Amino acid sequence: MERSQKRTVMVSGGAQGIGRCVVEHLLSAGYGVSVLDSDREAVEEVERQFTEKIRTIKNVWFQVGDVSKEEDVSAFVRATRDRFGGIYGLVNNAGISRNKPIQELTIEEWNTVLGVNLTGPFLLAKHASPYLADAGGAIVNICSTRALMSEPNTEAYSASKGGLLSLTHALAMSLGPRVRVNAISPGWIEVSAYKKSATRKEVHLSEADHAQHPAGRVGEGADIARMVLFLLDPANSFITAQNFVVDGGMTKKMIYV
Repeated sequence: MERSQKRTVMVSGGAQGIGRCVVEHLLSAGYGVSVLDSDREAVEEVERQFTEKIRTIKNVWFQVGDVSKEEDVSAFVRATRDRFGGIYGLVNNAGISRNKPIQELTIEEWNTVLGVNLTGPFLLAKHASPYLADAGGAIVNICSTRALMSEPNTEAYSASKGGLLSLTHALAMSLGPRVRVNAISPGWIEVSAYKKSATRKEVHLSEADHAQHPAGRVGEGADIARMVLFLLDPANSFITAQNFVVDGGMTKKMIYV
């Protein structure tokens, strides 16, 4: 059994994308990190890369599993508690989409998206909450600006993120005051460099891509990771049940054709 003297944070979907960036920032900040991800290839790749970092590998642990399956979630939470000796934080980051016309979207696809994006965070909060309460910890749900606005053919994804936003303030009421619960709603966040090598593609952002944002640039994974660190910090204990939109100002921009 390996126990960390640092606070431990669980991250779902932490093997690539925003989740991996969050994991790296948590490790740099001195947290122990436990990751649940369904993509075995991505997990094995990031484990190899992290093994080269002798200083941090002892503080991070990866598990392959499906956040929509209660047996996987409960086993992951118990293993994290046993391995690290406690659980301080939970970052519900795992998310998928099946964007297609509503007439083509099957009920199986609808249920799969809601299972990962909404049921998963519920299950992780359910099983982790006793340990989070013991630690006076925090939950951060990675939501989306799609909870507040939509493009065509995004019914499953938008509905799941809208539900996650509501789940955030419901959990804050139920688990407070021992556990704080907040959400982050990212906008356009470029994380190609954090994808597994099999799907990684070189992305060329145009001046127009950046200029359309009131902040003057497309977002980066670090923009979300820094907000996660802020919300996990016990010094910010008066913040709960809130949604923090990190989108370079796009959701406040009036756009007329």
